[in-house]
Amino acid sequence: MLDRFLEFWLKPFVRHPHQLDPWVRELLLSALYQWQYLDKIPQRAVFNETIEIAKVKGHPGIRRFVTGVLHQMDRSGLPAFDTIEDPDERLSVTYSMPVWLIQELRQQLGATKMEAIIASLNQPAKQSLRVNTALSTVSDVTTALTNDGLTVEPSKISPLGLVVTDGQAINTEAMRYGMFTVQDESAQLVVPALNVQPGDQVLDACAAPGGKTTQIAAELDADAGGEVVALDIHANKVRLIGQNAARMHVADRVAATELDARKVQTQFDDESFDRILVDAPCSGLGLMRRKPEIRYEKQLQDSLNLQKIQLAILAAVAPTLKKGGIMTYSTCTILQQENQDVIAKFLADHPEFELQTTPTEQDLKADRTDKTLSIYPDDYLSDGFFIACLRKK
Repeated sequence: MLDRFLEFWLKPFVRHPHQLDPWVRELLLSALYQWQYLDKIPQRAVFNETIEIAKVKGHPGIRRFVTGVLHQMDRSGLPAFDTIEDPDERLSVTYSMPVWLIQELRQQLGATKMEAIIASLNQPAKQSLRVNTALSTVSDVTTALTNDGLTVEPSKISPLGLVVTDGQAINTEAMRYGMFTVQDESAQLVVPALNVQPGDQVLDACAAPGGKTTQIAAELDADAGGEVVALDIHANKVRLIGQNAARMHVADRVAATELDARKVQTQFDDESFDRILVDAPCSGLGLMRRKPEIRYEKQLQDSLNLQKIQLAILAAVAPTLKKGGIMTYSTCTILQQENQDVIAKFLADHPEFELQTTPTEQDLKADRTDKTLSIYPDDYLSDGFFIACLRKK
């Protein structure tokens, strides 16, 4: 997350930083990070330990080089970000974001919203939970966690959500028993948009690891014939879906199946499902607060390539939805190439579907003009998500 500005600070003191041995470069970046951000470690300790590592791991020349760089940094001070003339490069270094993403977000959302988003992505992620309604209630989980010494508050986004502000929920007996699962608040909004009924046949087309699958299953009644068919292309992920369903006590309503969603018609007839969820494979740019490495791994072309896969999945599963049924499309990204553009292209090719307003129980963004729902990382300090609801006429 800090790579861009750590490299900016290092650059004036190392003529060709990328020509350094990788371990020497990482050693200097680590020293910079500790010096600037770990206030409980004194500077002399950081410098001494860094020099000692260089001495032990390298030859005398490397030790002298590292010593010289550190001392020069101390004497000269680190460069200020406002010395960067190019505004996009300055934002890129300040927030450690790729220039292409800054430019794309500005074009799509405007300069003010763009900067609010990229600034928010460097804030720590919340520890958010979804209560398993098949087994418990928000009140009971709150009580259980509070009794274990955790501090918990209700989510402002999801009625099933809790946010832990002190303590580790994953280590509790309530977690082991399946009273809740760890899930971002934005992600919890997807399944309610399906309006699942107890006896529904539901397809979760891209299901692993099963967080939304178990949320769907909690709304179903196996005695009434309710079932969710959860697909994934990888056998190990299908097993993971099954394990999560068992932990959440909904395995009797989950059929975890190894199948590429683009080939769904090879195993299922037309109009087999009352509801379909396509939580599509995406670039994951809405998750950068939790997965900061994404910002360094993705390019705009990745979104364009994924759009083809997203459209192929929607087109493949669409015939298996019953007339009057709902298909919800969701992603955890914030670029329109994978969101609004996908829905527009799908509807253009499938006039038998119509876009409906994405509902939320908390009436989020009630003043929006779009029928789809876009949650940006700065809106509620949750993950970025996109949700669209399509009804088959």
